[in-house]
Amino acid sequence: MNTFINQLIHQLGFWASWLLIPILFEIIPTLWHSFRTNYSKILNQPLSIPQKLPMISIILPVYNSEKTLFECIESIVNTTYPKDLIQMTIVNNNSQDNSFREFGRAQVAFPNALLQWIDADQGKAKALNSAIYNSIGQYVINLDTDGILQPDALRNLVLYFENNPDIDAAGAVLTNKKMIQDTKKWQARVLRVNEYFEYLQACMFGRSMESAKNQLFTMSGAFSAFKRETLVSTYMYNVDTVGEDTDMTFQIRERLGKKVGFCYNAIFYVEPIDGVSELYTQRQRWQRGQVDVSSDFLAEDMHIGNFFKNFMVSRLMVDHTFLFPRLIWTIGLFVLVFYGYSAVLILASFVLMYLLYVLFSILIYWQVNRMLTDFKEEKKYLKRKWWVVLTLPLYNMIVSIIRFIGIINMITNSATWRTNNFKNELKVIKQIILDDLSRFKKSKTDD
Repeated sequence: MNTFINQLIHQLGFWASWLLIPILFEIIPTLWHSFRTNYSKILNQPLSIPQKLPMISIILPVYNSEKTLFECIESIVNTTYPKDLIQMTIVNNNSQDNSFREFGRAQVAFPNALLQWIDADQGKAKALNSAIYNSIGQYVINLDTDGILQPDALRNLVLYFENNPDIDAAGAVLTNKKMIQDTKKWQARVLRVNEYFEYLQACMFGRSMESAKNQLFTMSGAFSAFKRETLVSTYMYNVDTVGEDTDMTFQIRERLGKKVGFCYNAIFYVEPIDGVSELYTQRQRWQRGQVDVSSDFLAEDMHIGNFFKNFMVSRLMVDHTFLFPRLIWTIGLFVLVFYGYSAVLILASFVLMYLLYVLFSILIYWQVNRMLTDFKEEKKYLKRKWWVVLTLPLYNMIVSIIRFIGIINMITNSATWRTNNFKNELKVIKQIILDDLSRFKKSKTDD
C-alpha cells in the first residue's frame, strides 16, 4: 500500500496538468458564481409591476409543424399575460404538411387571440426577418413551435425587461420533463435526463453567470426576446450561417454596444433529444455556428494574448482549443499501459478525474436547485433524478467527442443545416476502412 501511495505522489505531474483544466475553468468559476449569486440580486431581485403592461409580439417560425403548432399556440394563450396584449405571427417556412390547417384550428379554438399567418422564403433566418417587420409589440419574442411556454414565462420576462431598462435581450430553455418520463426505452430516457440536466447547467446556471458580466455567448434560438427598437437596429438575422442566434447575440452586444441579459424564471420547454443520432447532428451544427460567428467578429483578436482581455477569446479556447488535450489525454491514459505505466495508477488517475467532474455536477445541481425555488414541480423532478450527477461526466465526454468530430467536419464540409447523422457517419467510416484494406491487399499482391 505504501508503495502505491509513493508511486501515486511521485507521478503527480502525470495527471495534475490535465486536472488544471476543470479546476481553473469549471470548478473555481462555479464556486465563485455560486457565492456571487447568494449575495446578489440575480435570484431575489424585487420586481415592480408597471401601471400598464406593454404589447408583445411573438414570432413562431413554422416548418412542417402540424404535430406541435396547436399545442404551442395553446400554451401561449394559456399564459398569465393578458391575451389582448399578445400578437402572434406564424411565419411559414415552405411547410409541406398541414401546418396551415392547425393554424386554422387555433383560430377557431381561440377566437380572441391575435393570430396572423404569413409566408416567407426558405430558411429560418429569412422567416424571422419577415415577421419582425410585421411586429407591433414593444418586445419581440421568438419561439420554436416544438415547445410550450411555462404559464408565467411571458409575465416574468416582461417584468424582467421593465425592471432592467439597460437589458435589451433575454431568454431561458429547458427540455420537457413530461416527455422524458413518457420515454419507453431506458437508454433513451437516461440520455434525455442527462440532456435535461445539461440544459439546467447551461441555460439556468451558465447563462446567469455569463449575463451577470454581460458575457452571454449566445441566446437560445428556441426562445429569445428583444426590445423591438434594438432588434430593428441590427442587420437582422444572418442568412449565411447556421448560428443565426449566436450572430444576433454578437450584433446586439458588439455592434450596438447593448446588454444581453438572462431571465432564469421565464422558461420555454422544448422537446428532448430523440437519440444519439439527433444529438450527433445537433451538437455539430451548434459547434459550426459558434465558430462561424466568432470568426466573423473576432478575426483580428483571436490570439492567445487576448485570453484574459476578451472573454470570447477565452471562451473559444476553453471550448475548442482545450478540447483536443482533454480527449487526447483521456484516451492516452489507456494507451500508456503499453509503455510500462502502472495500470492501477492510470485507473486511479481516471477515477480521480471522473470524481472531480462529479463534484462539478454536484455544485451545479445545488445551484440550479436554488434557482428553481418558484418551480415546485421542477424541483421535485430534479430531486428524483439526483443520480444524474454521476452520469453527467460521461454524457459530457460523449458530447465533447461529437464536438471534436464537428471541428474535423468543419474543415472538409460547407455549412448546412443538414449534416450526416451518426449512422451515416459510421457507414462512411466503414467504407473508408474497407477501401483501405482493399488497397492494402492489392499492394501486397502486386509485391
